[in-house]
Amino acid sequence: MTTHFEDFQKLGQEQLETMSAVAGSLAKGFQTIAAETAEYSKRSLETSKSYLEKLAGAKSLDDAVRIQSEYAKTAYEDLIAQTSKISDHYGNLAKEAFKPVEDIIAKSRSERQAA
Repeated sequence: MTTHFEDFQKLGQEQLETMSAVAGSLAKGFQTIAAETAEYSKRSLETSKSYLEKLAGAKSLDDAVRIQSEYAKTAYEDLIAQTSKISDHYGNLAKEAFKPVEDIIAKSRSERQAA
């Protein structure tokens, strides 16, 4: 009887440690994503400010159209690059968050096979 209680207690401790590891991974991952998003927002504001200054200094309609086209192309490319980075971060976050759970499942399978 005592052995079963100790096994149950050990399992509970392992699960608590696993959930703590998962929570730590999630916090770290979300922190990375938030920092990356804040940096992108800062760059985007600086780019927009520069664009508006150039547009205000346009000498002709052709200049204004050229400046607008360059800005649109740059903004689009930056958005695509940022989206790709954030997507990679979310993928890494998922892998890191579920790694401790995968380890417990693998351990459980090997224990069952050994028994």
